[in-house]
Amino acid sequence: MQNNRVTWLLAIFGVAFMSSTLKAKQVHLNVALAKPVLKADAKETTYLKVGLTGFELRGESERPPVNVAIVMDKSGSMQGEKIHRAREAAKMAIKRLNRDDIISIVTYDSTVRVLVPATRISDRSSIDQAIDRITANGSTALFAGVSKGAAEVRKFLMKERVNRVILLSDGKANVGPGSPGQLAELGVSLKKEGISVSTIGLGFDYNEDLMEQLAAKSDGNHFFVDSPTQLAQIFDKELGDILSVVAQEVVIKIKCAPGIRPVRVIGRDAEISGQSVVTTMNQIQSNQEKYIILEVEVASTAANETRQVAKVNVSYDNMDTKTRDHLSSSVAVRFSISEQEVAQGIDRLVMVGCVTQIAAETSRRATALRDQGKLEDARRILTQNYLYLEDNGRLLKSDVLLQYGYSNKSDASGLDGDRWNYTRKKMRFEQQALQNQQASPLLKPK
Repeated sequence: MQNNRVTWLLAIFGVAFMSSTLKAKQVHLNVALAKPVLKADAKETTYLKVGLTGFELRGESERPPVNVAIVMDKSGSMQGEKIHRAREAAKMAIKRLNRDDIISIVTYDSTVRVLVPATRISDRSSIDQAIDRITANGSTALFAGVSKGAAEVRKFLMKERVNRVILLSDGKANVGPGSPGQLAELGVSLKKEGISVSTIGLGFDYNEDLMEQLAAKSDGNHFFVDSPTQLAQIFDKELGDILSVVAQEVVIKIKCAPGIRPVRVIGRDAEISGQSVVTTMNQIQSNQEKYIILEVEVASTAANETRQVAKVNVSYDNMDTKTRDHLSSSVAVRFSISEQEVAQGIDRLVMVGCVTQIAAETSRRATALRDQGKLEDARRILTQNYLYLEDNGRLLKSDVLLQYGYSNKSDASGLDGDRWNYTRKKMRFEQQALQNQQASPLLKPK
């Protein structure tokens, strides 16, 4: 009898332990409103945040294998310290990979060459030797280089792997397709295949619109590096991102309730059809939150009433369990005649996300105005954005908002003459990094 009771207790404990473990191995979904309490008897606007936080990887053995192509610009402008630092950064990045990972190295100038065909990492010394032989000369066939890198990734393309192209360039694409629109189309098509492209723009001569669009449309990261000495740090950050992926092929579906009108998703492409909103993410990293912000218009409702706002369904490939996981949640809003109650109900963390995305969009608008020669209009908008970020940063006690505000203030004074080239690259980098929720997204002003 005693033995049976022990067996029964162990079985119960085992089921509970397994349940807890399985739960810990799922992405965490948090659906919340910036203003969960709205003013009664008036049409109101609020913001819905869908946050997805990756579960923790407990060690190297738990991470999924990766399939990475490093595509390196070796055109003439890369001569000297640039190519030397790029070679060292690439070799350092490869040291973080193991025998289950796939690596390929592609170089491009006027033409494209596959230096290391896609292969498992078995002979690191031969890969390092191949990288050491890279020399700089010729023009910049960027589109062909990315395309060839993607072709190498396709050789081992699997859902169970993290599939990424890392592109490094210091110049404008002057051989083959070279417009931001053409590279954006390439990014869209690669995202559909499950391949992200992260772009690293080095120096002051590359096309930031092209590099940012390629990264944005494929759901990769974009970096602006003004000195070759920073390349090792950037490659290390990017590998850290790749090696911590816990979920892929993320689909978010939002169904708004009657009386709720979806207005726009801020900072991310999405399809809005009637009451339905659909958007996607390529990847989610361990212990990092990725989120979307949906602006909604709420019909006038009487005080003390509660109204359903939306139901959210999320599906994704779990890189640990190798399953297609499904999550769901819903959120409602309450109405009050008390302005104090409305103000006290504000969700601080959701509001930080909203302010960040709105400010990044405003910064994009300022960039467009400066491009049109409307310098003073751009300066005015950036100054207003600084004040908006400062006010909300203090109110919400957010260092990120305060830091981005100071960055906008610096940008407003860097719109003239030669400074604009640096300022524009910095602004485009920060806009994409904040909208993609990259780690450490802000640059310190020069």
